[in-house]
Amino acid sequence: MSRYEQQLIDREGPPGAAGGASERAARASLREQIARLERECSRVVVERFPHIRVPPPPAVAAADGPALLDLGALERVRDQLADSVQELRALAAARLERERRARERLERMRLEPGRYKFARLPVRDLGEGVCGVWEVRPRLGPIGMLAGWWQLKLSSGCPLARGSRSTRGPGSQR
Repeated sequence: MSRYEQQLIDREGPPGAAGGASERAARASLREQIARLERECSRVVVERFPHIRVPPPPAVAAADGPALLDLGALERVRDQLADSVQELRALAAARLERERRARERLERMRLEPGRYKFARLPVRDLGEGVCGVWEVRPRLGPIGMLAGWWQLKLSSGCPLARGSRSTRGPGSQR
């Protein structure tokens, strides 16, 4: 389809369509709503990444090639996006609540490490990254365990990938 033909369709609606002005206004309104809902989906996913996955795109009836969606199809896309936004908001709220509970638990572990012997709290649960674990460990090993000396420690982070580092220099032969 040429650019001229597309402009003609946008201005007058599809060939043979009645009520050109009102249908154009309805199409423009639906496209604006769809764009707003897509921005909202993107905003929620970006704010909570990587803990919330990107939802699949709305399903549209397959055509043989590019096609102009009718008002019913645009409404279905809008409704599917509205459902996706609601689901993403619920997932984000649940994630925030989980992080709040994890932060409270970390604070209790920090204040009373003796009550949380060997307790572990992944940093991922706090929403602070993907690697690392807060753990209550005995200070000075077995002696501290017998004496009741407990401390909260943060692990060093992500382990190195196996086999990715060579013990030899870059120019050495094996």
